[in-house]
Amino acid sequence: MHERTHVAVIGAGLAGLACARRLREAGNQVAVLEKSRGPGGRMTTARGPDWQADLGAQYFTARHPEFIAAVEDWRRQGVAALWDGRLVRLGIAGVTAVDDDRQRWVGGPRMSAVTRNLAQELDVLPETRITGIAGEPGGLRLQTAAGKEAGAFHAVVVAVPPAQAIPLLEPIAPEFAKRAAGVMMRPCWSVVVRLSGETPEFDAAFVEDDTLRWLARDGSKPGRKEASVWVAHAVGPFSEARLEDDAGVIGQEMAGRVQAMTGMAGGAEVLRCHRWRYSQCVAPLQDGYLLAPQQGLGVCGDWCHGSRVEDAWLSGHQLASALMDAGV
Repeated sequence: MHERTHVAVIGAGLAGLACARRLREAGNQVAVLEKSRGPGGRMTTARGPDWQADLGAQYFTARHPEFIAAVEDWRRQGVAALWDGRLVRLGIAGVTAVDDDRQRWVGGPRMSAVTRNLAQELDVLPETRITGIAGEPGGLRLQTAAGKEAGAFHAVVVAVPPAQAIPLLEPIAPEFAKRAAGVMMRPCWSVVVRLSGETPEFDAAFVEDDTLRWLARDGSKPGRKEASVWVAHAVGPFSEARLEDDAGVIGQEMAGRVQAMTGMAGGAEVLRCHRWRYSQCVAPLQDGYLLAPQQGLGVCGDWCHGSRVEDAWLSGHQLASALMDAGV
């Protein structure tokens, strides 16, 4: 890349932050533009006056050597830890223990600690929604929803879900927009519930149900304190059919299922109910990332690489290396 190349990264989820961090460590100027109030994306943690809960990603695994090294670095810094929760499967066959010897990692003391760590020393501009990309490499400009312009940039990285990437890509890279249009992301309703009653003999469960697919006692994760807060994720068909329903109604309905699945017969207080429009990638691309060096344009995200947290990080990290190798 050019000396002190100025790169814009649209999206401060894990992929965008991994890309920006790699570019920044190599000495490039990087601006990260995020439509939400802060970084994190699906690795966010919901918080209240006396509770917290991982609202999106529940844990992550590490298989690729580069990601294993990154996770070990996070562990040394105290922002990631192994979760040895008692994991089971819940279904018509009853309760079955999950014993797969898989290491499951979580952010510590909350999932968002990982993305907050990655965002350190980065120029992150929150509440900045990008609506367009124009110009030529070396002079790329971004239009914002507020009617302002940002730039000029040598290169631009689009690190948002495919549905949000399409309108940004169509005017400048229609072939990338077409690839993005072929990737489907399933929605997911997520609920945080405070339960009372006798705690079951498990901390998390893969659920076979027509409403829930996952539930976990957030307090079982390292660094957490609140033992009675549970998080549940809904199955794809339920989330798709009820996507536009009222969050209050969905929260109560899911809380009832959480009570039934855990057997905790006391009270159930819904603390947060959140609709993830772009939660799970059904059939991700196998490219890892998309790159048009001559246009100074890159695209990354889990949907370019796989469906796990690791895939999001790898997509962004490897795109940053490819950008530098291409001399963008």
